[in-house]
Amino acid sequence: MGTTKRRSPLADWTVLVPVVALIALVLSWGRELPGFAVVVVALCLAGAVLAAVHHAEVVAHRVGEPFGSLILAVAVTVIEVALIVTLMADGGDKSATLARDTVFAAVMITCNGVVGVSLLVGALRNRIAVFNPEGSGAALATVATLATLSLVLPTFTTSKPGPEFSTGQLAFAAVASLALYGLFIAVQTVRHRDYFLPVNTGRGTGRAADPQDDHAAPPTSRAALLSLGLLLVALVAVVGDAKAVSPTIESAVAKAGLPQAVVGVIIALLVLLPETLAAVRAARRDRVQTSLNLAYGSAIASIGLTIPAIALASIWLAGPLTLGLGPVHMVLLALTVVVSTLTLAPGRATLLQGGVHIVLLAAYLFLAVSP
Repeated sequence: MGTTKRRSPLADWTVLVPVVALIALVLSWGRELPGFAVVVVALCLAGAVLAAVHHAEVVAHRVGEPFGSLILAVAVTVIEVALIVTLMADGGDKSATLARDTVFAAVMITCNGVVGVSLLVGALRNRIAVFNPEGSGAALATVATLATLSLVLPTFTTSKPGPEFSTGQLAFAAVASLALYGLFIAVQTVRHRDYFLPVNTGRGTGRAADPQDDHAAPPTSRAALLSLGLLLVALVAVVGDAKAVSPTIESAVAKAGLPQAVVGVIIALLVLLPETLAAVRAARRDRVQTSLNLAYGSAIASIGLTIPAIALASIWLAGPLTLGLGPVHMVLLALTVVVSTLTLAPGRATLLQGGVHIVLLAAYLFLAVSP
């Protein structure tokens, strides 16, 4: 009881900020914003990100792992899908590659950026970051399969000209993505739930990790439900405010002479901020496995939910749908899978592995700007 009262000031701002960010979304929706308004919406976006992380951690503490990280990954991805469909509906032919660019950016950011930073934080804290290779390896295999089926094969199929799927091929990719996503969720939460729980690091560091945050009592069901609702509000505000400032981003990208794909990268970076911050905070608490759950779970959800949604939306969306990656991105994807396999196989990683993943992300971002 005393702990709840001490945390009430923090809870106050985490209640107010998502609401204010949502109000900013409503007031800015569908309007051309002046420079000052863009700054205000951007500040609301940043506040909503921080609030989303707080509420995700409250929910995760209540339900435990791996359900906590799953909730955040799915919630962010569902709203990310809505954002992609909305932008594609408004963008015409120039948005033909938006789904591909955003999904691939999400895969590279999560598998290299989130994983790399989490390993760095865990290794800096304990010299060695320890995690469960069975669960993380299964998640990586799912990401690699989904990415290959949905983003690589369209480049090589011949039923339709260009890096596009035919209607039948797109339907197959959608069904396969949903099936793999559902199977992964069943394994993660029911069949082999223990593979995705935080690992006790007492052997390598001389002190035990605190996998269930035993030092703090779990929040009540009422508090967890309130945080779940506010998490959804914050995530809607994050994606909506990102869409509100996206015209400014697109204009800046065009004026700078950068490729259109950079827009998808920026949107993915904004949308994935809550998961990134949550993963880093988990790594600081010796919960690297939770960080990996967030990273790979987000990548799986991003592909497994986006491709079926885009396949359904393509019924009424006009214009082409380009899903196939180019040669440079395929090389980066293959290198990411190989490096990730070598990182996860031992079940422990040092600063070197974290640094390698960060360099891979940097290479992707640099080549996105300078292809």
